[in-house]
Amino acid sequence: MQRRRWSLRSTFVALTVGFDLDMTLLDTRAGIAAAFRELSRLTGVTIDTDLVVGRLGPPLRTEMAYWFPAEGIEDAVTLYRALYETYAIAPAVALPGAVASIDAVHRAGGKVVVITSKLGRLAELHLSHLRLDVDAVHGDVFAEQKGEVLKAVDAFAMVGDHVADMRAGLVAGVHRVGVTTGPCSAAELEAAGAEWILPGLQGFPAWWSTHDLSWPPGER
Repeated sequence: MQRRRWSLRSTFVALTVGFDLDMTLLDTRAGIAAAFRELSRLTGVTIDTDLVVGRLGPPLRTEMAYWFPAEGIEDAVTLYRALYETYAIAPAVALPGAVASIDAVHRAGGKVVVITSKLGRLAELHLSHLRLDVDAVHGDVFAEQKGEVLKAVDAFAMVGDHVADMRAGLVAGVHRVGVTTGPCSAAELEAAGAEWILPGLQGFPAWWSTHDLSWPPGER
């Protein structure tokens, strides 16, 4: 049975759920660390990969600015992205509950849209490698930019591990589900606007099946 919600623009539309990628659907830390280690070797710049993978979420250029001078950031980004497919795709794994969460939305007749600061083509490589069946991928967006994507796809909810994902949900006026599998604590997610906080996606299918999702925020 397809779950639907009322739309002021039409009659009924299928539920669309936005999911962040890194540390929400996938644990990409091992591969990203490997790519940064190779970047460090090739450039001679010392990079603390534990710090890098401990704060995944913001755009790549934000991270590069910690390690490279302003004039070197674009070259570092270009080189890192050239290394990414070789070093970062295969080590990534789906986080517990990711497959079941995607399936739960699909079983309800909904759509799953991945919205990530990672380049779309790299996100798609991850999803293809792990055979995760999503309906669309929107890459190279962060925080409020994710909110614009959520509005464009008529999303109903945003699921993410970062405070920026909660800000995106606020911008779009959609439900906001935080998971504490990434760098942000439950308190940080709540302060950023999370309506519900889960320890991981293992709890998402049950949450999805038991919560009243009849209306988006502001229309109850």
